[in-house]
Amino acid sequence: MKKQLFVGLVAATALITLAACGNSSSSSKTSSSSTKALSGQIIAGGSTALQPMVQQASTEFMAKNPNVQITVQGGGSGVGLTQVAAGSFQIGNSDIFAEEKSGIDASAITDNKVAVVGFAPIVNSKISVDNLTTQQLTDIFTGKVTNWKQVGGQDQKITVIGRTEGSGTRVNFDHFALGNATEVNGPTQDASGSVVTMVGQTPGAISYVAFSYLETSKAVKALDIDGVKPTNANVADNDWKVWSYEHMYTNNSKATAAEKSFIKYVSSDKSDLKKLGYIPVSQMKVDRDSDGNVTKK
Repeated sequence: MKKQLFVGLVAATALITLAACGNSSSSSKTSSSSTKALSGQIIAGGSTALQPMVQQASTEFMAKNPNVQITVQGGGSGVGLTQVAAGSFQIGNSDIFAEEKSGIDASAITDNKVAVVGFAPIVNSKISVDNLTTQQLTDIFTGKVTNWKQVGGQDQKITVIGRTEGSGTRVNFDHFALGNATEVNGPTQDASGSVVTMVGQTPGAISYVAFSYLETSKAVKALDIDGVKPTNANVADNDWKVWSYEHMYTNNSKATAAEKSFIKYVSSDKSDLKKLGYIPVSQMKVDRDSDGNVTKK
């Protein structure tokens, strides 16, 4: 009887010990998990061309990481680069390399290429023209051509709507579509969504936006250039030359785990990138540096 009682006590003691170890392990795992949980506040601002993707990704990311608060702003690539360099933004969204922006110390911020986007000229949908040569496009934006009948369209005055200084979309369009020609003075808009609205409401209007905005309104339509259609497939092999990388810059001295994780989330979401009009960097057949030089991968 005593022997049976002793065996029972030993077994009970073993069970209690195992339970304690189990609780300790569970507690340790929970603690370890909580220390790895992402947290913090992030302002990601700048490029309006990239804004639709960053906005959608931020909603999804915060749902999965409730201790992270992300605020997405526009303002243009110049604002994004300036503010991330100053430390006011945690992430600076840009359509241009930091090296292309005067007054920015590119060595103080880190470049993260998250996608590629094309830019296309858009016109009011009632314009009968569907294609322009590079020369015709340049002549329109520099004010040499002022009526659509001069390029095969109807007798309609052309209203050129530009982008504000500091717009990465403007830098890329002027460089790769207009050969660095100077745009004629006229009305400007700083946000891509506002450009689409203004072109759609203005008879004879022309401007340009990222591919990610081409399907947002039936009141505008994109134009071909030299017979080449503005498609992602044509961007990927550089047949359509008006494109850029989408950058999410971070400040070298202040980047956090949450910021790095969010940027990785944006770039790895290939399904949403394509759905919203962007191209994953990995699917590009060419590369382009900050001087505009293109090489095959």
